[in-house]
Amino acid sequence: MASHWYEPVVARLEDRQPACGTTTVVAVDGPSGSGKTSFVAGLADVTGADVLHLEDLYPGWHGLAATPDVVARVLASVAVGDTGTARRWDWAAGAPGSLLHVPPTRLLLLDGVGSGASVVRPFLSLLIWLEAPADVRKERALTRDGDTFAPFWDVWAEQEARHFAAEGTRGRADLVVRT
Repeated sequence: MASHWYEPVVARLEDRQPACGTTTVVAVDGPSGSGKTSFVAGLADVTGADVLHLEDLYPGWHGLAATPDVVARVLASVAVGDTGTARRWDWAAGAPGSLLHVPPTRLLLLDGVGSGASVVRPFLSLLIWLEAPADVRKERALTRDGDTFAPFWDVWAEQEARHFAAEGTRGRADLVVRT
């Protein structure tokens, strides 16, 4: 993505204080295929931020609801100057995997559905919502993840719809980006 995508974010960050101890946390949330991972990669390049990909934490295709609490526990540790830890999800094995370590840092970007959930928001300095038309999102997601995601698109989309309806994430975003 072009650097102009990130200018509004960088400008807003100049006015924000860390809400997670000494770590400024930015969540990039939105439905699958909205461009979160690409956006976060570009923003990390521009800002030098560290990234926590929530796809490393979802406990399988039915695990969206469990993930925000895991992220909040990680950030609670970071907020007090400790390294947050959580089990990665081993997608190939369909089971918990290695331990993930998230140390305090200057700037941490959260990439994934649920990163802007109410339980995570107290740790956030900025919440960004990404969106795109449903047909575009589905094409992007299936192009990216192919046969792995295809059988689970509807299952995941239903979880997203329930999650976003309950959380009101888009309405709480500091910035909405259409990709």
